[in-house]
Amino acid sequence: MSDSPKFKRFVIFAEMRTGSNLLEATLNALKRVTCFGEAFNPYMMGWPDKDELKGITRAEREADPLRLLAALWDKPNHLPGFRYFHDHDPRVFDAIMDDRECAKIILTRNPVDSYVSTVLARETNQWKLNETETPIPAAIRFDGDEFRRDLSAIEEFQLRVLNRLQTSGQAGFWLGYEDLRDADVMTGLLHWLGRTDLERVEPANDQVPQNPRELAEKVTNFDEMQADLAQLDPFMLRRIPNFEPRRGPNVPGFVGADAGRGILFMPVKGGPADAVIQWLRAQGRLERSFNQNSLRQWKRDRPGHRSFTVLRHPLFRAWTAFQALLTGKNADQRQMMRQVYRVNLPADMDIPAMTQSETIDRFGEFLDFLRRNLNAQTTLAVHPGWASQSEVLQGFARFSPPDFVIREDDLARGLGWVADSTAVAGDGAPRPETMPAFIDKPRLHKAARAAYLRDYVAFGFE
Repeated sequence: MSDSPKFKRFVIFAEMRTGSNLLEATLNALKRVTCFGEAFNPYMMGWPDKDELKGITRAEREADPLRLLAALWDKPNHLPGFRYFHDHDPRVFDAIMDDRECAKIILTRNPVDSYVSTVLARETNQWKLNETETPIPAAIRFDGDEFRRDLSAIEEFQLRVLNRLQTSGQAGFWLGYEDLRDADVMTGLLHWLGRTDLERVEPANDQVPQNPRELAEKVTNFDEMQADLAQLDPFMLRRIPNFEPRRGPNVPGFVGADAGRGILFMPVKGGPADAVIQWLRAQGRLERSFNQNSLRQWKRDRPGHRSFTVLRHPLFRAWTAFQALLTGKNADQRQMMRQVYRVNLPADMDIPAMTQSETIDRFGEFLDFLRRNLNAQTTLAVHPGWASQSEVLQGFARFSPPDFVIREDDLARGLGWVADSTAVAGDGAPRPETMPAFIDKPRLHKAARAAYLRDYVAFGFE
């Protein structure tokens, strides 16, 4: 194996007021280590009031950020790096994450402390403090909406970094704000970076904490802040687990109508697709069998086009899937339901003779199977005809989300919106199909909700 250092460069993933200035100062105090500040901050070049870095101007960086990245890395016999926040130039992110010789340091801090510290710094314009300077006394008002927006953006970015590390088989070095003044941790960081020649790394001492007061002294509406934060769910107790496989957009299943400005129907299998397509046909000539390239061209040729999909109540959609199971040419699937998945279907030849009571019982067993299937508790793949509609729509969005999401029980009004938006008459809207009255039973509704909780919550089904 080679004795050459594992890492030749580094990036510090951090956010405002997480201690990244102190970490940079610690690194820059070492020989042959250079941290070039916030090199890809849209508003500056590394540091405030600086418009040039490594001979490259802001305009040149804007035109080609990878040119600056290459210049930063071009420092022989040196360990160069920079700080990168969630709102920095996204065009260099992939290059950073794909570079296995670039060490990833992830610096975090209690998000409430970071938020309060950031607002205080903005209001006082005091971003650093050394031991000869006097902190400006101030207190801020906590804005819950602003805090949640900031927290959401940062968490999304951190999850993105974590996912890229995991999927590429890389490891990061995780630091907390409190670690930055610990010499043992700083020594461990530099050894991990390959600088084992450094016996001990002392944290920088030219910066001191700016606001070492408890939060109650720094926030004027502290009680209101506590009440607001109590509504957050850091442990995601109300999260709905999702074990369904990701679905693709299924572009070949889309149906376009060359009518008005152009109408595109994005069917959800198991819904009222036939009736909607019949309505589309009355509006204009239909086009099918799209691929992604041909659909993009179709959209380019029709400025003002609109797309839509139609959702069906989960219990009714499950009933549709159950009927397809009973009557389709899928004898092997029915046999698997009997033998493996505890759906006590009669023999195929006896299915037509099932009584209503027997049908209801078997449907209830099928709903329990759907719950297990959608939670990855069966080996059978999730069929498009019973996949969660929320997952189907996420699949659509991987190509392009629909303009309109219409509920089947509001079909006429929804298609009227589509018609008005695309300048077609829109006559002859189909009447929505209705569930058979005999499946409108509390225990079946409960079983459907257990299987399709994400859809009930996402789309407000009753």
